[in-house]
Amino acid sequence: MTDLDASRLVSAYLTAAGAAVDLLAEPAVRAAWNEPSALVGFDVAGLAGHLASQVFSVEQTLAARVTAEPVSDVLEHYAKVAWVGASPDDDISVSIRTGGERFASDGPDRLVERAQAGLERLRRELPRRAPDDTVQPPWLRWSLHLGDFLTTRLMEIAVHCDDLAVSVGVETPQLPAQVIDPVLALLTALAVRRHGQAAVLRALSRAERAPAAINAI
Repeated sequence: MTDLDASRLVSAYLTAAGAAVDLLAEPAVRAAWNEPSALVGFDVAGLAGHLASQVFSVEQTLAARVTAEPVSDVLEHYAKVAWVGASPDDDISVSIRTGGERFASDGPDRLVERAQAGLERLRRELPRRAPDDTVQPPWLRWSLHLGDFLTTRLMEIAVHCDDLAVSVGVETPQLPAQVIDPVLALLTALAVRRHGQAAVLRALSRAERAPAAINAI
């Protein structure tokens, strides 16, 4: 990853996180707070908490010690995480939902306040970090380059902004190319690994030969 790539990812992450915080502040989120969401197992509150955690988790990761070497690349990361392919009832899925509910436990207004404050701190801190920094999210046993870690957060934000918007009946935020391009590149790479090159190629170009699914995760 070049310095330019990492710098662009920092900017992209801050833009995406800003869009997520704006969505969390939508009155429709507050109005539907205790309702089921579009994401299996989550209510709107828990899903909002999980989306906000994409700010909190970056702060936690920047503050954490790095103890694991060598560094995994982003595709290796997704090959190792336990939640990929997990069912809603698996322990890892329950743990993720519980975390979102915990972040949301003080209500929608407090969640937005915390997310806004965290984002302001990251706007000051992230641009100071070296592009080749190695980071280790506290919940992982491996480390990542900062840019790859931010790419994982971009994907989480893009996907869960859509989940939350659909859940409360508002338009999904339209993210700029600097945000959505790395997300689509990541999801495409993961889909190819899961379903094969031909399946993804046909889904994108040949409807008559498209497979039933090319989900990346």
